[in-house]
Amino acid sequence: MKSVKKTFVLGLLLASSSVLPQYAAAAGITVQKIEIKGSQRIERETVLSHLGIRPGEEVDPEVLDQGLKHLFESGLFVDAHLEMRGSTLVIAIVENPIVNRVAIEGNDDVSDENLMKAELSLKPRQVYTLARVKSDTKRLQDIYRVKGYFGAVVTPKVIQKDQNRVDVVFEVREGKKTAVRQIYFVGNKHYSTSRLESTIQTKETRWYRFFTNDDNYDPDRVAYDQSLLRKFYLEHGYADFIVKSAVAELSLDKKDFYITFTLEEGERYTFGKVSVSSQIKDIDTKSLEALLTMKAGDWYSTKDLEKTTTKITDALGDRGYAFVEVQPKPEKNTENRTIDLVFEIQEGPKVYIDRVVIVGNDRTDEEVIRRELRFHEGDAFNTNNLKISETRLKNLGYFKKVNIQREPGKAPDQTNIMIEVEEDSTGELSFGGGFSTSDGPLASITFSESNFRGKGQQLSVGLTVAKKRQEFDISFTEPYFLGKDLAAGFDLYRIRQHKYMDAAFDQRIYGARFRIGYMLSEYLNQGWSYTIQQEEISGVKDDASRFIKEQRGSSIASILGHTLLYDRRDNRIDPTEGYFSGLANDWAGLGGKIKYLRNKIYGGWYYPLMDQVVFGLKGNYGHMFETGKKIRVADRFTLGGETLRGFEMSGVGPRDKATGDPLGGRQYFSATAEVLFPLGLPSEFDVKGATFCDMGSVWNSGDPSKDVHESKKLRASVGFGLRWKSPMGPISIDVAYAFKKDKRDKTQPILFGFTTRF
Repeated sequence: MKSVKKTFVLGLLLASSSVLPQYAAAAGITVQKIEIKGSQRIERETVLSHLGIRPGEEVDPEVLDQGLKHLFESGLFVDAHLEMRGSTLVIAIVENPIVNRVAIEGNDDVSDENLMKAELSLKPRQVYTLARVKSDTKRLQDIYRVKGYFGAVVTPKVIQKDQNRVDVVFEVREGKKTAVRQIYFVGNKHYSTSRLESTIQTKETRWYRFFTNDDNYDPDRVAYDQSLLRKFYLEHGYADFIVKSAVAELSLDKKDFYITFTLEEGERYTFGKVSVSSQIKDIDTKSLEALLTMKAGDWYSTKDLEKTTTKITDALGDRGYAFVEVQPKPEKNTENRTIDLVFEIQEGPKVYIDRVVIVGNDRTDEEVIRRELRFHEGDAFNTNNLKISETRLKNLGYFKKVNIQREPGKAPDQTNIMIEVEEDSTGELSFGGGFSTSDGPLASITFSESNFRGKGQQLSVGLTVAKKRQEFDISFTEPYFLGKDLAAGFDLYRIRQHKYMDAAFDQRIYGARFRIGYMLSEYLNQGWSYTIQQEEISGVKDDASRFIKEQRGSSIASILGHTLLYDRRDNRIDPTEGYFSGLANDWAGLGGKIKYLRNKIYGGWYYPLMDQVVFGLKGNYGHMFETGKKIRVADRFTLGGETLRGFEMSGVGPRDKATGDPLGGRQYFSATAEVLFPLGLPSEFDVKGATFCDMGSVWNSGDPSKDVHESKKLRASVGFGLRWKSPMGPISIDVAYAFKKDKRDKTQPILFGFTTRF
C-alpha cells in the first residue's frame, strides 16, 4: 500500500511540474506533425480533440498553454507535457487509471443502500480522478451528517491493479450518533417554547423518534429552522421579528448538541387601510376588493397576504389577463403599529416557457407527470395553470411532496419550470375489521397499487371474509387509454353470502364491469360503465320473509351506469378546503330479468376553522324507480357501517314484521358533519382526532305496509375517532353511539380500519 501512495504522490509532483512546458522557442511555429507518447487506452483522436491543435496550425506559447489546460480539464490524464521539437509537437501523457471496483467498508449502522443514494461519481469502468474521490468522500460524509453521525470519518483508499486499473475503497469510521439533547429559545415572550418547537424541523431526541432523523443535528436544518421561525412570526403579525443567532454547542463527550435560538420578537402589527390599485385601465378594482381576506384592524399576517395575492392573480387569469403581476406593497407605521397594504396590479412582461424540467421521479415515468400539466414548452406562462398543475400532481397520490418553481430561461422573455417531486409509497396492503352484534368479527384484506409499474395504472385485489360473507374482487384502470385523456378499466368480482346480516337466504353474485371516464372541463368529470352479473338466491329458510321467497332462483343483471362529478377540493386525498358535488345513475334493463332506475346525488364541503383544524360536511340522497318489474331486495338502498357509523351494515331500513329480515328501501339520505383536529402530540406522530355526527334514513320498500315495518324516522349517531398516519400505513378507529334509532335497528359501536403501504 505504501508503494501505491508513493506512486500517486509522484504523479501529482509530475503534474505540477508539467504546467511549465519547455516551449519558449515555439513562438510563431507551424505544427507539421504531432506525436503522442504514453497513450495506452485513449485513442489519438480523443487526445487531439481535447488539445484543440491540429497539424498545419500555427502555435505560440499562449496557444500551447491553453491546449495543455484543456488536456488536464478533460480529467483523462494524471500528467501531460508539451514540447516543440522543430516543427513536431510532442505530447507526453500519463493516463488516469480506470476504476475497477468501488466499495464501502466499515458501515455498520448505515446500510449500503442508503449510502449509495449519494450517487457517487466514481463507478466501475469510469476514469479515476482525484477530484471525483474528494467529491464522493464529501457526499458520503454528508449522508452521515444528515443521519446524525456528525463525527463520522470517511477515508478513501486506492488499490492499484494491473492494466492501469484501481479499486477505490471508502473506509468508514462511523462513531456515535450525535443527537440534539436540548433546544432553547431566548427572547420568546409571546409564544411558549413548546409552540416554537412545533414550528421548526429540528427536534429534541426522544425514545419515540426512532422513525425519523429530525433529532439528529444538521446545520443545514438549523439554518432552515431560522426561516421557519421568521415565517411563523410574520404570519402572526410580528413584522419586526428577527433571529439574532442560532448557536449549536457540542457536549464534552461529543454525543449531544445543545441548540439555542436567540429571538427578538418586536411588536405585533395590525392591518391598516387595504386596497387594490391597477395600472391597467380596464381592470375593475372594486370587484377585486371583494376577494380581500383581511380588513383594517385584523392582525397582520403574511399568510393572508400571500393567499389574497394568489386569489387576485387567479381571478385575473380567469378573466384573460395572462401577463399581469400582482405586487403587495406594505407600508409600515411603527408608531401606530399598523401596516397599510396596496395590492398593485401592473402589466407584466410577456414570458414564455422554455423548458420543463422534472426531477425526483425515481419510479414514476416522466410522461405520467407531464400529462397532468396544464402547460408545455413554448406556452405563454400563466400562474393559474401552474397552480392547477400542482394540484393535479398532488391529487395523483404518488408523491409526498410536489414543488413547482420558476427559474430564468435563456432569454429575458423565457422561463424554465422546475418540477421537484418526492416519491411516496403507492402500494397498499389494507386490513379492515369491525364487530357486528349479529356476525361478530369482520375482516378484509386488499392489495392495491395506484401507480402500477410507474405508469399511473391502478390495480386492486380484495378479499373480505366474515362468518357469513366472502367477497373477492379484482380491478384495473388505465387512466390514459390509448394515450388519450380517457380512463378505461374493468372490475371482476365474486360475492357469496350465507344468511348474511341475519338474512333468511344465501346469495351468490358473479359479475364484470367495464368503465370509461373523461374530463369535460378542468373540474368536471364524466364516466360511463356497463355491468353484467349473474345472481343466485338460494337456501331460503322456510320461515323467511315472503318477499325474499319471491326472489328465489337465478337471474341476470345488465346495467348501464353514468357518473358526473364536479370537484373543487384542494386535495382529493386529504382535503382542507373546497367542495365537490356529483350524481350517479344506473339503469338495469338492457336484457336480463332485473329492471330498475337508480339515481343518487352527493356532495361535500370542507373549511379550515383554524390551523390544522378542518370542518367537513357530506351528504347523499338516492331514489330508485321501477321500470316494469318490482325492485328486488338485493338491489335496494341500505345504510350502516361506514355510511352510518354506530349502526351495523344494513342495520337501518325497512324490515319484514314477521321475520325481522332487512328489506332495504327505494329512497335514502345520509349526512355527516365531522371535525378533524390535532391532538397535541408530537408532529411526527401524525395523529389526529375526529368528532362526528352521522344521520340518515332508508324508506319506501315498495312492499305492503301491513307486512313491513318501515319508518322515515331520522337515525343519528355521534362519536369520536382517531386517524393515525402510522409508518406502517393509515389506521382509523371510530367509536359511535346511536342516540336516535328505531326499535328494530341493529347497532355496531366500533369500526376499525388499517392500511399498510409499501
